[in-house]
Amino acid sequence: MIHVFEQGTDVTQPTLVLFHGTGGNERDLLPLAELLAPGASVLGIRGNVLENGMPRYFRRLAEGIFDEEDLIFRTHEVKQFLEEAAAKYGFDAGNLVAVGYSNGANIAGSLLFHYGPLFRAAVLLHPMVPLRGLAIPPLQGVPVFIGAGTNDPIIRSEETRELEALLSGAGAEVTSHWGNQGHRLSASEAEAARDWLAALSDSVK
Repeated sequence: MIHVFEQGTDVTQPTLVLFHGTGGNERDLLPLAELLAPGASVLGIRGNVLENGMPRYFRRLAEGIFDEEDLIFRTHEVKQFLEEAAAKYGFDAGNLVAVGYSNGANIAGSLLFHYGPLFRAAVLLHPMVPLRGLAIPPLQGVPVFIGAGTNDPIIRSEETRELEALLSGAGAEVTSHWGNQGHRLSASEAEAARDWLAALSDSVK
């Protein structure tokens, strides 16, 4: 997969795995990573699917309607890539924090739904429920930050609440931040995620 890896100056921190939104690329969230965890190593991954020339992590049938077969295939594809990247760059595959926005948050959520505690923690910014009817593996001890917008035109508040319940039901420690900025990532949301990660620093190092 097309990606960028930047070795951090603080190897005690988890490696941040960055998943962009639709139309983004592997570098889009690098400034956010620097805000969230200065000095951490980062792995930015570009989605392998193109929609009208815009990179995504999996296909969709319409706005908010996922091609579930492709989502499952791409979830396993990203998992395999993470293992390959860990071997190539020498980072600890057991010490990762996912950071995803929109479509990227959905593939990160799908990885949690399929593989359980693949990440030490996850920052999901404007996520949807990736799949329904799936037996989610235990997520005890996995903190998850959800950034949501009360005026998000793409993601209804009810769907965010459903995702919270699914993750919590599997044992994840869910913290949600609600803003009124719609679907875009706001400065206050990013700062809330930063403060949340900082509070977790002892447990995820």
